[in-house]
Amino acid sequence: MPELRDDQALALATQGDKQAFGALYDKYRTGSNQDAEDLTSRVFFRAMRHITNYTDRGVPFSAWLYRIAHNLVANWHRDSSRRQEVELEDGYRASKGDEYPEIALEESEEQNALLNLIRKLPEERQQLLILKFVEHMSNADIGQIMDRTEGAIKSLYHRTLLSLREEISSDRSEQFSPDLFSGLPAEEAE
Repeated sequence: MPELRDDQALALATQGDKQAFGALYDKYRTGSNQDAEDLTSRVFFRAMRHITNYTDRGVPFSAWLYRIAHNLVANWHRDSSRRQEVELEDGYRASKGDEYPEIALEESEEQNALLNLIRKLPEERQQLLILKFVEHMSNADIGQIMDRTEGAIKSLYHRTLLSLREEISSDRSEQFSPDLFSGLPAEEAE
């Protein structure tokens, strides 16, 4: 099938064209590990079941997919929080240059502690952080997905970072390095 624009593929897919839907699937699926592939398949299976109900509201098709994905990922996290799985490539990280194993261990423990803090945030704040730092999306795109204005996303992002900073600064376990937030752009981190 020749390269189709989203609107063309959508028009064909809503009429039942499975190849057009396949083109959308190929364009929007992400991830390479087993869970990401499973979740991606579930998102597109649900989208395929409901594609005839899709209504173009002037937002990108990806916003509709992200809404479906958000619901499935939230369920997946809720279910998987009962079990701890570590992928082999995540469990071992090769040293970089002259990095000592104890430094790598400290960084890994800090990352795990930060992930635990993030998992305690409300769902919408977790989603915001995923879209911002994993998907590298702009505030405007995140706003479309979360059905908020760009200003509301900036405000939520700011409040989320302040909340995380407060939790980290009140933590007495010394799990976090003082420069944990130093990698963030100053205009967004402040």
